[in-house]
Amino acid sequence: MALENENRTSDSPYIERVYRSEGAITAARMRSVANPNWELVIWEDRGRVHAAIRGPETRPTTVGYIPEGRTFGIVFAHGTSMPHLPVPRLVDSAVLARHATSDLLVLRGQEWELPDYGNAEDFVEHIVRAGILVRDPLVSDVVAGDDVPKPSARSVQRRVVAATGLTQGAIRQIERARQAAVLLAEGVPALEVVHRLGYYDQPHLARSLTRFLGRTATELQRPDPDEPLSLLYENLP
Repeated sequence: MALENENRTSDSPYIERVYRSEGAITAARMRSVANPNWELVIWEDRGRVHAAIRGPETRPTTVGYIPEGRTFGIVFAHGTSMPHLPVPRLVDSAVLARHATSDLLVLRGQEWELPDYGNAEDFVEHIVRAGILVRDPLVSDVVAGDDVPKPSARSVQRRVVAATGLTQGAIRQIERARQAAVLLAEGVPALEVVHRLGYYDQPHLARSLTRFLGRTATELQRPDPDEPLSLLYENLP
């Protein structure tokens, strides 16, 4: 069975996106591209269920082993965090859940019904009420570029880093590179991508793509079936 991907946005202020995939990738490896959000990912491999909290990724990496079962993930919105697992400690890293079954997931010593693609919002609401997941609305608004009253720039930057593990500038650079990859894969010419996304010139775009995706514009326009990229999606619904 070929790999089937599905993803959606969410009305929850705590969730950026929910995704799932099922099937098998015929390629021997996959390129995991930079991602400014942290996430909860649950996957089934050889009949066993695993779960992990995966932090933001600031660089592309090659994944040599790809599970053949189902995968489900909740990508959390900027500004959300789990106080017992500070996001800055998770950058370019992950923490495996010690106890995960086909029915249950343990977070901060408490058992929760294993979430799925259809009830992600209910799961998140429950762990918010339990104090496991919190949100800093100021960080959400600042990263989104909203014009809101804010304290000093230094104070805002500290709060952004504490909640996301990254600076506001790093988040914008990664998100822009991911959006550029989507546009290039859709056939948009590189020069138009430069103008549309505000790069200085094509060399600037090229450096960004190499740094965050490990691909050139030409390679993104001609995908390599032997090393597919991890999930990319439009920034807007």
